[in-house]
Amino acid sequence: MYKFRYHKAQSVDEAKKLLTESNEGKILAGGQTLIPTMKQRLASPEILIDIGNIKEIQNIDKKNDSIIIGAGSKHSSVADSNVVISHIPALAELAENIGDPHVRHMGTIGGSISNNDPTADYPAACLGLGATIKTVDREISADNFFTGLFETCLNEDEIVIEVGFPIPKKSCYMKFPNPASRYAMAGVFIAVFNSSVKVAVTGASENGVFRWTKMEDVLSSNFTVSEAENVKLSPEGVMSDIHGDSDYRANLVNVMAKRAVEKLNG
Repeated sequence: MYKFRYHKAQSVDEAKKLLTESNEGKILAGGQTLIPTMKQRLASPEILIDIGNIKEIQNIDKKNDSIIIGAGSKHSSVADSNVVISHIPALAELAENIGDPHVRHMGTIGGSISNNDPTADYPAACLGLGATIKTVDREISADNFFTGLFETCLNEDEIVIEVGFPIPKKSCYMKFPNPASRYAMAGVFIAVFNSSVKVAVTGASENGVFRWTKMEDVLSSNFTVSEAENVKLSPEGVMSDIHGDSDYRANLVNVMAKRAVEKLNG
């Protein structure tokens, strides 16, 4: 690694101040992506601002018709939360199947969505549930938050502090994981609300997580397995690598969507 300074922030305000004042500062939450990246010398921040001990961003609560999860909440905390399990069980199940126990006890929801890995799970939940991401400066809809491969609309000195997930009537996340990394080779999150159905896909597109609007339209009219089977994701624009080509991944998305509808229909 390169030389860098390390500071353990005691509050969000302190972290924001340090980040604003630094030229090449980085926020350290769980460190599951940043630390390996620094080890490979692909990132060289002058200062790491550790927000891991800030309790004010580790809350998990129900507020009105939403579940509010602090950005510093570990994946394991989301998976074990009675609040999440009671109201959005699919979100708890998603968190329970991220990586391995080490990753789940270190990684945070805020770090995951801020990094926006194209194969990560939480971005699909954010889009599928129509989440609102709150930062130190503003509130951002999930549809506007994720802007491309490893890209978000966050400014350089902006810090995510919480994510609000509207509670659906029912929801499901189906993932085909890479057997080594446990990242999604194809993941589909489907959420049913009173007047709409949202479908989000991760692990497939060359541009990262996306809303599958064609599937949404079909399922909003007729929420059946047969209708889901009639919608096929085009392999155009789908990732192709050593783990699977675009045709294979597109088919995986189709299969995961069908399984999600099957599960939601009981």
